[in-house]
Amino acid sequence: MNIERIEFLAWMERIMERFNILSEHMYNLQNKRNSIDGEELLDNQDVLQILKISSRSLQRYRSSGKLAYYTISGKIYYKLSDVHQFIRDSLNPTLPKKKDNQ
Repeated sequence: MNIERIEFLAWMERIMERFNILSEHMYNLQNKRNSIDGEELLDNQDVLQILKISSRSLQRYRSSGKLAYYTISGKIYYKLSDVHQFIRDSLNPTLPKKKDNQ
């Protein structure tokens, strides 16, 4: 019975080592995203999902200059900070109406 337990523990240790290696690879892939000047770059699909808009609307925002973009090797990218600024600029704060007490 001890031999089986020792063998089982050895297999479990190997499996855990493999999980650790996979975890490391996944972490490295996540951190390998495109960036420029230390800032994350998003592609069209990322921005479409964040803004929940159509590709035509995104093209319109680019063409009108409302959303800054960068072309690298023929592919369009957006800085995450530019997307956040676009969202802030697009918000229309509603001011409370003044009540006339006269």
